[in-house]
Amino acid sequence: MSGSYFPQWRLRSGTHDGQGAVIAADERLPAPQTVAMGVQHVVAMFGSTVLAPLLMGFDPNLAILMSGVGTLLFFLLVGGRVPSYLGSSFSFIGLVIAVTGYAGSGPNPNLGVALGGIIACGALYTVIGLVVGWVGTRWIENLMPPVVTGSVVAVIGLNLAPIAVKGVSGNSFDSWMALVTVLCVGFVAVFTRGMLQRLLILVGLLLAYVIYAILTNGAGLGKPIDFSTVANAAWFGVPHFATPVFQAGAMALLAPVAIILVAENLGHIKAVSAMTGQNLDRYMGRAFVGDGLATMLSGSVGGTGVTTYAENIGVMAVTKIYSTLVFVVAAVIAILLGFSPKFGAVILTIPGAVLGGVSIVVFGLITVSGARIWVENKVDFSNNTNLIVAAVTLVLGAGDFTLKLGGFALGGIGTATFGAIILYALLKRRG
Repeated sequence: MSGSYFPQWRLRSGTHDGQGAVIAADERLPAPQTVAMGVQHVVAMFGSTVLAPLLMGFDPNLAILMSGVGTLLFFLLVGGRVPSYLGSSFSFIGLVIAVTGYAGSGPNPNLGVALGGIIACGALYTVIGLVVGWVGTRWIENLMPPVVTGSVVAVIGLNLAPIAVKGVSGNSFDSWMALVTVLCVGFVAVFTRGMLQRLLILVGLLLAYVIYAILTNGAGLGKPIDFSTVANAAWFGVPHFATPVFQAGAMALLAPVAIILVAENLGHIKAVSAMTGQNLDRYMGRAFVGDGLATMLSGSVGGTGVTTYAENIGVMAVTKIYSTLVFVVAAVIAILLGFSPKFGAVILTIPGAVLGGVSIVVFGLITVSGARIWVENKVDFSNNTNLIVAAVTLVLGAGDFTLKLGGFALGGIGTATFGAIILYALLKRRG
């Protein structure tokens, strides 16, 4: 790559069918293909980036907007060298619900408290990035080996599982509709191929949405979807911004999510390095800082915490197109969507039963992705250190084990995260 701060993107002419030569991060496609790839990345991140704010009671329009802004900020911080998209992080969901007491539908009335915690998390994440830029990543890998990161990621899904199930247990119709949604996602995941399969959450949700509308608006079996809000919404407008409230307890509870974000980002950049054949470790600190600052900026106006997205990394793996300019296009498209109230109104018509069914799948996938970290890194569970760390972490998180220190309470995900790190530090010498 060039010695300048930004690459000198070289034009690669001709078509690209996804099976040919790799388009490197410092290369670019012709404008029409770049725009098409940008749209594809927006579609890839869309399902999760919209689902996360809905589960926490945030404005999905603002979440989409800030995902675009955060991606541009990340692009600037890494000098356009690391191909990545920043979307809403699921790591915050359980703790945000815990600190705000969110009931699961409509706007979150205690949103400000969560925003203060998200900013604290972003600040800690930024500090970690600065330290990594100074001393490297080895200390993180020693502190959080795969057995720890896999356990913590799995715990997030397990801790959220009761929320997903409770949300669709209000009446029989909602419970059955949630199972139909699970089946829709499953069929897309198993019986489709290519890009359609990569969008299993989004496509499955759309299928379930159509089925729900037929059964309710058409056959009168449940609560019908109200489309009047969509008809009355303007095409263009400003999303609903919110002001953070800084409460020490909420900040202390949410700040440690930075550890999970570090583990995610570390794994994602390693994956991109392997795919591109370029060692991106020297940009790791700047990537952490970019993600941390983007999280702080998003939280300061009412958006969700953000993280690098596995969905977009999957798109790169399929297409072999790593040009960072594609992510600039994707970010601009996301920002434009964020300024469309009609787009937000459509999102808000998603029935709770459908959203709950998707949540069951998503939380399950999060749990399994933790186990996948163990498998891919060949974690040896005949080693008692690994066995005890994983076993205790999973039960602490799934059981929502809470520690109270005066007026401060550390919930299941927090105790599981710190428990995993501390247990490994204490036991690894014997292991």
